[in-house]
Amino acid sequence: MMTKNPLLKIVLAEYVSGYTLRLTFNTGEVRLVDFTPLMQKGICRKLQDLEYFKSFRLDPFTVDWNDEIGFAPRYLYERGIGSENFVNQ
Repeated sequence: MMTKNPLLKIVLAEYVSGYTLRLTFNTGEVRLVDFTPLMQKGICRKLQDLEYFKSFRLDPFTVDWNDEIGFAPRYLYERGIGSENFVNQ
């Protein structure tokens, strides 16, 4: 369970496979996030290019693609699958 924290941040992002990243939050929690459903509209379609998707970096708060695409950490946390629900990812 996420503790009450006024500002949720992503402190580590790792590519897993396909369009999935393993995100570690400043709470210590780890979530797997599949970005496939998020890349169907607007500028997020750029993420369908796997090489572009893999070019993510961390800004001070979240995952970012070329200063063009970013998602709020809390949104990614809520979309993610907690570490208790995945094995060998």
